[in-house]
Amino acid sequence: MDSIKEQLDKLMDASKLSDMFSRIMKNEVFKDPEVLAFLSENKDALDKEAIERSASKLYEFVSEKRKVGNDDSSLAPGYRPKLILNNHRIDVTYVPTSELIQKQKEEKIKSRIRSLYMPKDLKEARLEDFEATRKRQKALDKAITFIENYLESPKSFHKALYLHGPFGVGKTFLLGGIAHELSEQGYPSLIVHFPTFAVEMKNSIGKNTTEDKLDKFKKAPVLMIDDIGADSLSSWIRDDILGVILQYRMQEELPTFFTSNFDMNQLEKEHLSVTQRGETEPLKAKRIMERIRFLSEEVEMSGENRRHN
Repeated sequence: MDSIKEQLDKLMDASKLSDMFSRIMKNEVFKDPEVLAFLSENKDALDKEAIERSASKLYEFVSEKRKVGNDDSSLAPGYRPKLILNNHRIDVTYVPTSELIQKQKEEKIKSRIRSLYMPKDLKEARLEDFEATRKRQKALDKAITFIENYLESPKSFHKALYLHGPFGVGKTFLLGGIAHELSEQGYPSLIVHFPTFAVEMKNSIGKNTTEDKLDKFKKAPVLMIDDIGADSLSSWIRDDILGVILQYRMQEELPTFFTSNFDMNQLEKEHLSVTQRGETEPLKAKRIMERIRFLSEEVEMSGENRRHN
């Protein structure tokens, strides 16, 4: 693909524009609505000589305008040409297309949603795509109420949600939708799959990175803990990791969401009370649950398993 300069060199001789170039200028360039509008708007600043001297720029504008949307041939993929005045001469600048602006906006929104050990498409979740059946409507209503309250007063304490219900009813999707809504308004969030996080924290001991990792979760502006209770916990993960995170967030009144297949009572008695070694520690489980109950409101979700649809 020849550059604009190479195309012009073929169309021009040393002294004047070739007949072919003249025909292009007459039949294409000077019939282009945007060119005509620009010349009309700037007629007081442009004389005939200035327009003739700017012929290559006018040609570049019309030529590149045709290529918008075809990134392979465009000089500036994602940008469209725009005519401007530059010291009484016509020049071409390139401005982002609406498609590029929208893409950059979406990328910025997604960059505020940090997800660890979660499906990549979670960042695509939207509340408007959440199917609000009778058994899921309450959860959606609570999510919308949280978002409205948080946006109105982000520095105040707002109870988040503890979403519980069987597999595939949309608990994690709803978290993603909440995160996206917050991100659109400039507020970041961190979503983490808790069972995988627990394994990662165990591995961090040998790498001496436990404190750094812990800090990220403790201090996240909005933390979303997915699938808590899916695996049995060691007393260290329960007390020194989860307990420390929740204690900090309770003291700092930071929004903390949870999803689980179990309601709060089941989580306490069947999972947090019994360690991986089979030890029963109801008082320690109760302390964890006090923090969870302080941070979140329990909301049940039920319905068909959408993962199989």
